[in-house]
Amino acid sequence: MKGTGSPAKGFILLIALLALMFGAAWAAEPQAVMMATTTSTDDTGLLDYLAPHFKTATGYELRWTATGTGKALELGKNCDVDVLLVHAPKAEMKFVEEGNGINRTLVMYNDFVITGPAADPAGIKGKTVAEALSAIAAKKSPFVSRGDNSGTHKMEQELWTASNLPLPEKESWYISTGQGMLVTINVAAEKNGYTLTDRGTYIKYESDKAGKAPQVILVEGDAPLLNQYSVIEVNPKRCAKVNNMLAHQFAVWVTGPQAQKLIQEFKLMGKPLFTPNAKR
Repeated sequence: MKGTGSPAKGFILLIALLALMFGAAWAAEPQAVMMATTTSTDDTGLLDYLAPHFKTATGYELRWTATGTGKALELGKNCDVDVLLVHAPKAEMKFVEEGNGINRTLVMYNDFVITGPAADPAGIKGKTVAEALSAIAAKKSPFVSRGDNSGTHKMEQELWTASNLPLPEKESWYISTGQGMLVTINVAAEKNGYTLTDRGTYIKYESDKAGKAPQVILVEGDAPLLNQYSVIEVNPKRCAKVNNMLAHQFAVWVTGPQAQKLIQEFKLMGKPLFTPNAKR
């Protein structure tokens, strides 16, 4: 009697077919570069704006984790991502010097500003950063800090020190949120206090408030307030599992003419959020 084959052979054939199906589906899924970045690039909508252009240009997807720069650098150090887009130059340089990253390249900048209530109870409007922080400390006006080891938090700590003032971390008027920038600005508004923010996130906050933001920019334009963003590839010699090919593709693209033009054209309320300044 002629049979159609043993059950074992049928099972093997089924497994082979399933493997082919899943293999084809996996192969069809586009590769993605994994990035750790600061909250400002996410909160402002910049990455949602850039990602489709990156995919069209390269065929690769961009996926990211938005967190404070300190945490982003830790994700790179732990080999959990392929590339970084961050804004804490001193910490970035240390990251590279310690062998954790390669090819650090400038991408764009904006600036930090100090915001507060329009009534400005500490009288800081138009002052230098040092004068403003001194006035806030003297008046014991509420100051809301991110307190999360982000690039903004690191800058804030540097500004207190550069102003010859002690870090007011134990003062009752100093409030640490441990959260992102938009949350921190909103807490400052609730407390009728002051905070340090990057301009891009402030414009997003202002846009969310339909131009009726309770927090207004009071201190800006002082030299120490420059806010530089850079891209860093995680070092493949230290992290064998990272995809350096994709990381390098993103780094070259984001510092190239197409992305730099897109960054320049990215605006809210008619205001630019970042200024491209890539130099390779």
